[in-house]
Amino acid sequence: MFYEPKDGHGLPYNPFKAIIAPRPIAWVSTLSEDGVANLAPFSFFNGVSDVPPIVMFSCAPPTPSQNKDTRANCLATGEFVIHVVAHEMRDAMNVSSGGYPADVDEFEAAGLAKAPSTLVKPPRIADAPVAMECKLFDSLPLPGPNGQPGYTVIYGEVVGVHIADAAIKDGKLDVGSYNPLARLGYHDYSTVFDVFSLTRPS
Repeated sequence: MFYEPKDGHGLPYNPFKAIIAPRPIAWVSTLSEDGVANLAPFSFFNGVSDVPPIVMFSCAPPTPSQNKDTRANCLATGEFVIHVVAHEMRDAMNVSSGGYPADVDEFEAAGLAKAPSTLVKPPRIADAPVAMECKLFDSLPLPGPNGQPGYTVIYGEVVGVHIADAAIKDGKLDVGSYNPLARLGYHDYSTVFDVFSLTRPS
């Protein structure tokens, strides 16, 4: 099949997100100006630079059922923490994705213990295998349909990294030790179980 997105795809469900898969998940913690902790997952996420380390994730526009507190908190305070979602934390991640009011602490809703961050104010997930403390580098509002607000891309400079000791093996980050969760399309997810190496041609 071929379709032009502006004209629609003709399928019962939009295939676009399923095409770009698997996608890593940014499990983002923030703190509101009133001091309320917020935690939410985002699957439009990746690293864009390693020197300096810059990451990005993209927030959907607010809807009547979801206020997108993460976006508001990042832009208001300039600080956030991105966690890697281990396979065993998938249910807690899913709970934190709900459209809760701004005064609800998703750490508590998902039954997750907090740990203090070192260089930023938002707390981090105590049991996450990897947590990256970030300072807001830039943000980019994207156009939405029919002149409506669209997604907002949040760029953050990673200023501190927490890695669980058990995830370090032979001096390397052992991704297989925690099997990070990835988003596919629709309601589907995958997990990194199979890890192999390829040597680049010289």
